Amino acid sequence: MDLPAIINQMKQHPEIGNAGMVLYHNGIVRSFSREGQEVTGLEVKVDRERLDEILAEARATPGIVEVLVHINADKPLMVGDDVMFLAVAGDIRENVIDTLGRTLNRIKSEATSKTQFFV
Repeated sequence: MDLPAIINQMKQHPEIGNAGMVLYHNGIVRSFSREGQEVTGLEVKVDRERLDEILAEARATPGIVEVLVHINADKPLMVGDDVMFLAVAGDIRENVIDTLGRTLNRIKSEATSKTQFFV
């Protein structure tokens, strides 16, 4: 899946008329780790059951119309490759920004793990 497909899927949601904002996150593989080591790529593993729980909780947030995610998992990714697309549609800016940030952090800490490949 790519970002235009996610945008189209979001716009087809039956309640999109209740949304005043859609916010998109596109995580990509960067060339260095948080510790500053040079990275050549990474691989992501996803706990699908936990991911589904996180998404259900995000969708139940007041004011949120839809939350979509696609994670490129279980295959080697190179620097610059897309790791994750996350999209949140909701009524007002504050609800959407907060939900995207909270959901992104939970996905990264509770539902995914990554293995980085170093030079």
